[in-house]
Amino acid sequence: MAGTLSPYRLAKARDLYNMFNVFNSLSWQFLVGPIIILLAMRLNASSTVIGLINAMVYMAFFFLPLGKMLAGKIPIIKIYGAAWITRAVGMSPVLLVPSAVSAGRLDTAVALIVLGVFIFHATRGIGMIANNPVLDQMAAGPDRGSYMTQIQIINSAVTMFASFAIAVVLGRDPPLVLYAVLIATGIAGGVTSGIMVLKLPEPETNGGNRSMSFFGIFREAFARPPIKHFIIVLVQVIFVSGIARAFITVYAREVFNQGDGMVSLYSVFGGMGNLMIGLLIKFLVDRIGVKPIYIVCTIISLAGMIPIIFFPASAIENTVTVVLYLTCMFFILNFGFLGAEGIAQTYFLALVPAGLMMDMGILYFFMFGVSGAAGSFMAGILLDMFAGFGVSTFISYKILYGILIAITIVTLILQKKLAPLGSLPFRGALEVMFSPRDLKAITLLEKLDKSQDTREEEALLEALHDTPSMLSLTGLLNRARSPRLTVRQESLRALGALRTLNEDAEKALMADLINNPYTTAYYSARILGTHGCTAAIPVLRELVSSEDYMLAGEAMIALARLKDEGFRPRIEEIIADTDNPRLKIMGVEAFGIYRSSKSLSTLLEILRGADPPPYLRDQVVLSMASILDTQNQFYQLLVRFLDDESLAVTLAMDEAESAVEFYNAAFGRRKKSVLAGSGRQAKMLQTAVSAYVRDHNGALLSRWILELPEEIADTQVSIILSEAALDDELISHRRLQLLIAHWTAWELRVWTRHLKG
Repeated sequence: MAGTLSPYRLAKARDLYNMFNVFNSLSWQFLVGPIIILLAMRLNASSTVIGLINAMVYMAFFFLPLGKMLAGKIPIIKIYGAAWITRAVGMSPVLLVPSAVSAGRLDTAVALIVLGVFIFHATRGIGMIANNPVLDQMAAGPDRGSYMTQIQIINSAVTMFASFAIAVVLGRDPPLVLYAVLIATGIAGGVTSGIMVLKLPEPETNGGNRSMSFFGIFREAFARPPIKHFIIVLVQVIFVSGIARAFITVYAREVFNQGDGMVSLYSVFGGMGNLMIGLLIKFLVDRIGVKPIYIVCTIISLAGMIPIIFFPASAIENTVTVVLYLTCMFFILNFGFLGAEGIAQTYFLALVPAGLMMDMGILYFFMFGVSGAAGSFMAGILLDMFAGFGVSTFISYKILYGILIAITIVTLILQKKLAPLGSLPFRGALEVMFSPRDLKAITLLEKLDKSQDTREEEALLEALHDTPSMLSLTGLLNRARSPRLTVRQESLRALGALRTLNEDAEKALMADLINNPYTTAYYSARILGTHGCTAAIPVLRELVSSEDYMLAGEAMIALARLKDEGFRPRIEEIIADTDNPRLKIMGVEAFGIYRSSKSLSTLLEILRGADPPPYLRDQVVLSMASILDTQNQFYQLLVRFLDDESLAVTLAMDEAESAVEFYNAAFGRRKKSVLAGSGRQAKMLQTAVSAYVRDHNGALLSRWILELPEEIADTQVSIILSEAALDDELISHRRLQLLIAHWTAWELRVWTRHLKG
């Protein structure tokens, strides 16, 4: 057998397969689509005969074992092509229907239709042994679900075109010769599709060495619970779909007396429904998985049948109401049921191991055929029985679709127990479907997958950063391995914007830490710290000594975010020893994240150093403010100071004055005996701050700090700051002066609230 196709050969094969599907769908609509039902009804065929014709669509699958026997001796592509040519030619008896009717032999005309349809589907069943292996080969690659849905979209678009053409040609009461012309067109299209399929490459079946008997296939499938459960669900879905979609055509004719052209026009909207669900599935399937889409399609199918139960008899004569109603019914039933049938095959191909694909494919189509044929045939008999008992056609269809609704409800219950196959949970899938952010992310990912321009890639990755969605995780990880540095950087940046990371993402980021210093490793360290990946702590500890100072700095910050308190003293040592300003700044930032009062002394030592750079001084006081838990308030104060450093004294005094006013507003002259200590402290604050910032005399402020109650200020913090206020080396640092003044004012406010509470 042929091996896996190269990308170039796969692209060529897909182009050919797409064209095959165009002619195949065209042939189907002109041969055995609604047109054949309309022709049979023109000949006054009974509901049982109509049910039999519908059932033959599914009886085709009974001939799969014959195809399997031939597959052991003949290449399956030759079986496929020969069967497709034969099935088209097999409809030739239907061309004789006008002659039989002219001769007054309606029974013969109906028999010719049944014979042609039987030959068509019998030979189709033999050829379908190749369907799954060929489709499996064409859908190889990461876009598997998307490509399979693309085939459905092609079929839907052709179906719409063919249905519209049939509607235009037939009109309301066409002569039988027009049917013969359309059938001849379908035969020509079918022969063309058969010739095209012969040019496809022979697929690798993987199952040739392990051929099982027909009953062995059943035993193998039902010994595997996930496959067994899927087959049970499939049988119910196809049973209901085979009835609901097939008999909606008869429903339109018999209940509402719609002409052939109108019914064909409704089929256009049915094709539109099929096209719409195909586009929706193609958009979502590779992002949320097959199971939730399978359930959603079944729910839509259920909703589509409910109006049949409640449609009032009084509205039958209202032309506008009937046309709108039937248009919606054809659209939604095809939207739901054809979506369910299409996604079921995608689910099946993902569920079954490659080595069992041909054998399980036989089971799939056999059960598909049994349930569909049984449903169509039984529904026809049931409707004839109702007619025999004198039940009106209108009520008969209400009963029929009521039964289908009950079966569909049971199916939905069973679908919830299907194996997820990597799909999102149903609730999560619904959230994606109704989330503008996630839908936008999917759109961006679709464009990213098709992008051939690196600048466009970068722009799309930047857009994904602005539209964080977990659905983009896999795509971002793929781009994070790009050979282009800017693409890797943008990918990691977008990863960092995600709310959470999965295990694969954490492993990829840790690998980047080790393998890509000086490029992207520092960004991976930042992401791991931000997202709380504690598994990265051992690696990050090693990297704080890296020669890549950006990576070393980000590793320190990440360890601080990960609360690795045990490693903090080592970071203090590194910061004390290094002369790299950037590394010092990042280490200082890490201390602010740790928020340990033990780091205050280390930070003050940096300010004591020989003329530290301005930005380092800024970061030191900001980190101290974080440790003191006043960063948000102090940051605005620092910004105002940096804008005009001559305001240092004014800003410090404003802090003290506003705190004292806050105290006085809270207590005024009340409770003097109780508040004597705090009142004295409040009065002293402005004097102490003034001496500190104006005269560089911190003695009074140092004493003020030490007198703060233990329940208000941490003792260790008070000792360190009181000493800092007295330190001759620190007394001239305006930033530190402003911080200590701000902190004392803040503590007075805290003390005031404590006393009030």
